[in-house]
Amino acid sequence: MKPLPPNPSPDRKLLRDAGALAAAVGVIGISFGAIGVAEGMPAWAPIAMSLLVFAGGAQFLAVGLIGAGNPFAAILGGLLINARHVPFGLAIGSAISDRLGGRLLGAHLLTDESTAFTLAQPDGGRRRRTYWVVAGMLFAAWNIGTVTGVALGTAVGDPETYGLDAAFPAGLLALIMPALREPRTLAAAVAGAAIALATAPFLPAGLPVLLALMGTLIALKENR
Repeated sequence: MKPLPPNPSPDRKLLRDAGALAAAVGVIGISFGAIGVAEGMPAWAPIAMSLLVFAGGAQFLAVGLIGAGNPFAAILGGLLINARHVPFGLAIGSAISDRLGGRLLGAHLLTDESTAFTLAQPDGGRRRRTYWVVAGMLFAAWNIGTVTGVALGTAVGDPETYGLDAAFPAGLLALIMPALREPRTLAAAVAGAAIALATAPFLPAGLPVLLALMGTLIALKENR
């Protein structure tokens, strides 16, 4: 009987898992860059947004709403989407850095994924190392993807040519599928989708997406 191969060390496992996630994030970044220039943004704008904002969902929402001529909804939607970072920061703030400069930089790199990876670690030292490894890899992958998408979008014109317009919805669906196993989360998602579909024919672009956030009230109600 052959002996089982040794389990990978924690650091190797971290790099493996974070690398796989970064590859997926890079593909979604390509979609964002291509869609940004297809919506009429100058080539530098999606790149600057990825560097200075670094918030995938909010960036896609902003590009779509700006392209639809609704910049105020883009601002409001971005604030609502990124409001979740407040409890994230409270949960892992001490793991990011002991210095103000480090915390400010770490706050800029904060994402759902880096928070999840960090909270999964048992102690402070590993949490800090994990946060910076994951956050750095995702930031690099997202920005490389954005630059690539801008170049592709400029070259081919229409991201639908290669299906890049579907990359973000597909990636987002893949990320949320595990959470949908929980009945409360599934009910909130279904309610939000129903609200968006029901109001889309009557409201300006972007507002149905914001109203869909009312689906979260179901989760809050069932949590009491």
